Amino acid sequence: MTGLGYTLPAVLAVIAVCLWEIRFLRTGLFRRPAYWLSMAIVLGFQIPVDGWLTKLSAPIVIYDEQHSTGIRFPLDIPIEDFLFGWALVTAVLLLWERQRVRDRQEAVS
Repeated sequence: MTGLGYTLPAVLAVIAVCLWEIRFLRTGLFRRPAYWLSMAIVLGFQIPVDGWLTKLSAPIVIYDEQHSTGIRFPLDIPIEDFLFGWALVTAVLLLWERQRVRDRQEAVS
């Protein structure tokens, strides 16, 4: 298991999104309880769906274990799925928040 195929890109995606927010966007999204509530809701849907898709007993989506950490939790979900999912949803929310701030600024001007 090298982890280079799935794990490295997943970790880099999380780091990139965090740096994008901290260095450039500065929306303050990570400080908002509504963001963390949104992520809990996403997780609440991701676990049963992803668990059904990746369960080892009858997988629909098959991962090459040589390219991941091999850590699967819960319901046989590869940990990398949570990293990719977090990065994707957070990037969209950051863009949405950035556009909301721009729209407010234009309305004031």
